[in-house]
Amino acid sequence: MHLRSKPWAGEWLTNHSDIVIDQEHATLQIGKWQSLFDQEQPIHIEIGSGKGQFILGMALAHPEINYIGMEIQETAVAVAARKSFDSVGKLPNLRYIYGNGNGVETYFEKNEVSKLYLNFSDPWPKTRHESRRLTYKSFLQSYEAILPEAGEVEFKTDNRHLFEYSMVSFMDYGMRWTSEDFTLDLHADEEKVAGNIETEYEQKFMAKGQPIYKIKAHF
Repeated sequence: MHLRSKPWAGEWLTNHSDIVIDQEHATLQIGKWQSLFDQEQPIHIEIGSGKGQFILGMALAHPEINYIGMEIQETAVAVAARKSFDSVGKLPNLRYIYGNGNGVETYFEKNEVSKLYLNFSDPWPKTRHESRRLTYKSFLQSYEAILPEAGEVEFKTDNRHLFEYSMVSFMDYGMRWTSEDFTLDLHADEEKVAGNIETEYEQKFMAKGQPIYKIKAHF
């Protein structure tokens, strides 16, 4: 998701550093993320949170979980955080990282994060860009470094090729799932779609009639 630059973004982020932690300060929080939230409870992270509709929806729906949205684009993370702040104020269980999801293990200790979400990641369709896909083996290694034993990665996409690639990548890495953990058409499955929080991209692709693929894979 590439957004047009917003002239207010940089200043807003500077003035709200208690909500959005930049990459430099994020590395200093390793092992201490719980201190930024009102309560100590499980931490879930969305890598590539875009304009933040999903992570805000999750934080509102699940106050018993602490959420972090990680986004590399300044404008996107500023839009997400300001939208959240303007609508509901400073939520006790939602923070953002303005930083790169590549090397997420530099921000968090082992077992500090309970679950990861990858929603509508860039498919990087060209073979030479395979290592940039968020389900490439080097990314999976980073996720394993911060998640607990049997930690979960929840993945949604509209891109069939990326979905198939990711399933193979998960298997090759030794991750596992059952038939209850994946679907080839999320919104056609009443049981699996229950409690689903939609992203902006998800709504866009649904309107076009495209199926949404989803899998929950465990280390």
